[in-house]
Amino acid sequence: MKATINANGTEIAVISKGDENDYISLTDIARYKNPDEPKDVVKNWMRNRSTIEFLGLWEQLNNPDFKGVEFDSFKHEAGSNAFTLSPQKWISSTNAVGLISKSGRYGGTFAHKDIAFEFATWVSAEFKLYIIKDYQRLKADENSRISLEWNVNRIISKINYRIHTDAIKDNIIPSLVTKGQQTFTYASEADLLNVALFGKTAREWKEENPEAKGNIRDDATIQQLIVLSNLESMNAELIKQSLPQNQRLIILNKMAIEQLTSLLGSSGIKKLQQTGEHNE
Repeated sequence: MKATINANGTEIAVISKGDENDYISLTDIARYKNPDEPKDVVKNWMRNRSTIEFLGLWEQLNNPDFKGVEFDSFKHEAGSNAFTLSPQKWISSTNAVGLISKSGRYGGTFAHKDIAFEFATWVSAEFKLYIIKDYQRLKADENSRISLEWNVNRIISKINYRIHTDAIKDNIIPSLVTKGQQTFTYASEADLLNVALFGKTAREWKEENPEAKGNIRDDATIQQLIVLSNLESMNAELIKQSLPQNQRLIILNKMAIEQLTSLLGSSGIKKLQQTGEHNE
């Protein structure tokens, strides 16, 4: 999904993936420093040895297909007067995924938010703060609602085989969270909601479904998506009340059970609750 943030009057495009892996336009950030030739700002940044080392480390941590030999060559040459490097060359030579180069009128260079914030620091520390502030606003808006496009896409793809079957009733209503889940601290609020609604984290789901192309929420039913939207709003209110995460998990899990039971009927709910209690 294409979105836009406004950093002190400068519009910056964001490719929002609905998770923690958004890509932000380096070209738009660079316009703050050079409105006429922003691509030159990006290239100058990429000439620095510290930049190459940062990009290489990010890829090593996040990209198993990163070509380390080519990276070592760039790192050795970086910083010299004759060294130049474009985003396109970096991507094609090292198989990098942290940068995306798009052509056309609305193209430019996009970078994973981790990298984009590093670039913004190089451009202007003050400007970076404006970027972060409005980016946080964007993410808060995304988390508080399910966009119409996001909802419709999932409904269309799943409506033919997900609606009103006994199998769904027996399998999508979550169990009560276990004692272990109650005491575990989740790395993100998104995973807190995943556990409350699906009974597992996004990573646990992915490990169980290694061939799946999407994520745990892409596989959700229409009813689960409706409840998820309600859980997001409720979680925001509970956070405002300063409730600790373990208490919020219990409240959200019970809310998910109640709402899905209401949507689907009570078939199978007693059995699943007993299963959850046994796991405690």
